Amino acid sequence: MEIYKDNLFVEMYTETEGHLHGFKKVLFEGKTEFQLMQIVDTYEYGRCLLLDGKMQSSQADEFIYHEFLVHPALTAHPDPKNVLIVGGGEGATLREVLRHQCVEQVDMVEIDGQVVSFAKEHLREWHQGSFEDVRSNIIIGDGRKYIEETSKSYDLIIIDISDPGDAGPAYLLYTVQFYELVKRRLKTSGMLALQAGTSSVIYGEIMASVYLTLQKVFGYVAAFEASVPSFDLPWGFCIAGNEVVPGDISQDEIDRRLLGRFVKDLRAYDGETHAGLFKTTKALRNLLCEKGRLIEDQKPIYTPL
Repeated sequence: MEIYKDNLFVEMYTETEGHLHGFKKVLFEGKTEFQLMQIVDTYEYGRCLLLDGKMQSSQADEFIYHEFLVHPALTAHPDPKNVLIVGGGEGATLREVLRHQCVEQVDMVEIDGQVVSFAKEHLREWHQGSFEDVRSNIIIGDGRKYIEETSKSYDLIIIDISDPGDAGPAYLLYTVQFYELVKRRLKTSGMLALQAGTSSVIYGEIMASVYLTLQKVFGYVAAFEASVPSFDLPWGFCIAGNEVVPGDISQDEIDRRLLGRFVKDLRAYDGETHAGLFKTTKALRNLLCEKGRLIEDQKPIYTPL
């Protein structure tokens, strides 16, 4: 977060473009082992969580990001029992997974234990007690190392980490080598769901690279986008697997599954929304086909900051 002048800060996308936010005050600021963490009380979006100066989620619209990250894949799975979340320190992704009563256990692996501790105390609106749910198993550790070493298999693996272009501890969780590890930890009908960075036609090469890299590993990859106002850019998501094709599931079937799993009070996602997600714009389809490169451990992607 770069202070522009009194009560204004700029979140920079590149050296020449950024988003200006007005804020009332900084509620918390602290440096963890891995990153700078801030809670800022803004005028338009309420309380916002920032990591290394970048917007992670806001009180006003975090539900859009987290519902789209979780429910299209989780609802598409016919009978999900075991879910792994890599990242998701504020607990909102965990909250959304636990809405599905058919889920029996959720392992959440977060590298930054200080973010989890802070979220438990200060971000209750985000996690809503999900850390204390008996189905939750919180593991503080490296997500890639966990996937390399565990013998467990999952119906769904959700990657909820910092953007694929950030030069931080998460950059090796977007490579072809990592996705090959993930594939081994998925059951036959299992799926991977992740955020893929912005789908903007200006900056979308990173999302296109994630999409292409997933295609090298999985038999089926779906991409879609959503508007998250506090991000100030259209945002991309991907679902990958080998058997289940989320876009083939009807609107009525999605609504039946949500009802049968006692999922209620969603604000962004339902059967009609699901049906529309995979009818992507021509601009996004062109972006995914024309741009992007394979992301490898030795050739990661970083933003030009």
